[in-house]
Amino acid sequence: MQRLQAFKYELMPTSEQHRSMRRFAGSCRFVFNKALALQKERHEQGEKKLGYAGLCKLLTAWRNSTDTAWLAHAPVHPLQQTLKDLERAYANFFARRADFPRFKKKGQSDSFRYPDPKQIKQDQANSRLFLPKLGWLRYRNCRETLGTVKNVTVSLSGGRWFVSIQTEREVEQPVPNGGAVGIDMGVARFATLSDGTCYAPLNSFKRHETALRKAQQAMSRKNKFSKNWTKAKARVQHIHSRIGNARRDYLHKTTTAISQNHAMVCIEDLQVRNMSKSAAGTAEAPGRNVRAKSGLNKAILDQGWSEFRRQLDYKLAWRGGYLIAVSPQNTSRTCPCCGHVSAHNRQSQARFECVECGFEQNADVVGAINVLRAGHARLACEVSDAVGSPAAGTHRSDSGAV
Repeated sequence: MQRLQAFKYELMPTSEQHRSMRRFAGSCRFVFNKALALQKERHEQGEKKLGYAGLCKLLTAWRNSTDTAWLAHAPVHPLQQTLKDLERAYANFFARRADFPRFKKKGQSDSFRYPDPKQIKQDQANSRLFLPKLGWLRYRNCRETLGTVKNVTVSLSGGRWFVSIQTEREVEQPVPNGGAVGIDMGVARFATLSDGTCYAPLNSFKRHETALRKAQQAMSRKNKFSKNWTKAKARVQHIHSRIGNARRDYLHKTTTAISQNHAMVCIEDLQVRNMSKSAAGTAEAPGRNVRAKSGLNKAILDQGWSEFRRQLDYKLAWRGGYLIAVSPQNTSRTCPCCGHVSAHNRQSQARFECVECGFEQNADVVGAINVLRAGHARLACEVSDAVGSPAAGTHRSDSGAV
């Protein structure tokens, strides 16, 4: 089977390469914003939006124009990839998978992508990488890059440049290891498994919240865009980078341990965006318990539930397992012993006691058990539907899902 995987390394550019990467990222940002403004203008005038091919023709004109001649100094392929990103953002918006595309700001998600592997050279023995109009760049070679290079993305994060090398390689069909398990997500307990295993929350944002607040206050007292303001902003970005790195490291370790020991994982299909909405309301209809809801929202977002699910999904697929998302409705109110559903079954945040049969257990463990049962029921329905449909049966055999 084919496996797509990205390998990320920190770059060690020279001063000239650092300035060039800044210019390239700025050129990509300018092209994205200019194309987005054009699309919005055409929409307001009642005209049809331009496709990727039409925008590429305009890009050629922009590169040859005297007003934007500096675009010609940037490699053309990353600029074209920016237009592809805009086209994908529009497609996600119309499919209701994302909000309407927004204009990019300087210093936020600065990146550019090289899509042509023929223009990319990697010398792993000497820890260097060749990219068009940048030359050979040195990088911190912490692990071997496996597979054939497909594309390369250069990004700026926390004042440091990184390169993500996406590769493709052929691997043997994996054999899943272990049985099935259900997972209950929470704030007091990050993840509770149906077998009783518990993962404590890391709360990386909460650990650095005081330092972040002081750094932001210090930045607010500086004159904007002054040298001292730039230094203070770099400190704020460094703290944000530490928070994100700690959270991602914890999620990777947790999801790796779970995917290595289980062939099927059932989780709750949590709508994190709806769960973390603000309760402030409006001036005409102000909300209630705004401060308490704000603290809960902060704690929910600090856990990284969506990233946890994303990592579990692809890691289980790599190991031959699969992920099943079930509805979270009544998972913490249903007795796993007699099946009685009642809000009074959950006596407290951590204690579950069935009012019908008296069954007692930790509330998070009960939720994980019910999630596992719901996952088994959904899998049985899918298998039944697949058996009844010849086309579906062929698809499952080709995909190697079960």
